[in-house]
Amino acid sequence: MSETHPNGDGHELSNTTTNTPIIRRLKESTLPLVDYPPGFSRKVVAEVVATFLLVFVTCGAASLTTSDDRKVSQLGASVAGGLIVTVMIYAVGHISGAHMNPAVTLAFATVGHFPWIQVPVYAAAQLTGSISASFALRVLLDQEKHLGTTTPSGTDLQALIMEIIVTFCMMFVTSAVATDSKAVGELAGIAVGSAVCITSILAGPVSGGSMNPARTIGPALASNNYKAIWVYIIGPITGTISGVLCYSFIRHTDRPIQSVSSFKLRRMKSNDESVVAKNSLSFV
Repeated sequence: MSETHPNGDGHELSNTTTNTPIIRRLKESTLPLVDYPPGFSRKVVAEVVATFLLVFVTCGAASLTTSDDRKVSQLGASVAGGLIVTVMIYAVGHISGAHMNPAVTLAFATVGHFPWIQVPVYAAAQLTGSISASFALRVLLDQEKHLGTTTPSGTDLQALIMEIIVTFCMMFVTSAVATDSKAVGELAGIAVGSAVCITSILAGPVSGGSMNPARTIGPALASNNYKAIWVYIIGPITGTISGVLCYSFIRHTDRPIQSVSSFKLRRMKSNDESVVAKNSLSFV
């Protein structure tokens, strides 16, 4: 015998009615687990590890640019930054999207390619990786006081404008290879890594070429140096959002603008992680 229970009008609905496929689908669509699907913890751990290695390499190389006996050139530091980005994209891009950057996560959420509810978790993971790497460098390179901190070499305004422009460039390329099916290919990681390398070479002498709030906040905490830190939070966020909006506006598509986004695919097919991973790749 099927159970019955009253609805809002005082009538009774049978369990058979409330358990139809359509009703079950509506119920499932409201579950919090859809926003944090199975395997989400692996994505968070991947972001922690990837951001740790990103900051460890980039800030470690930047620290050694001021060392007399172990000097790394500015060019070498920029190349190291681009290479570690490329490596991490191929290593964890299929797991977490390899954001490694709160500004990138925020930008993708802005255009619907990433769920807003997951943004704070990703940002916390990225900051955890960055801070951990920075304090590890402090232990290993205790004589290097700045630990790869990014500070303006000129005025704060010059550094801010530079950070906005180079981050825009990086995010424009990232948006192309991460969201456009016509641009995605096996060389996606190389494209993004090259963009990071090129922009770092240009921005390094002016602003330090951060392009990443996490990359700045970690070393700032470890070295207790907060000079113009706001530049490296406002600049990258402005640049990434501008870059992703610009590419979203000009991108070519054969389908109407209301085509299904990766976020909607995640909600519709939360039990199919392979589909989610394929449609939510969004690098650095």
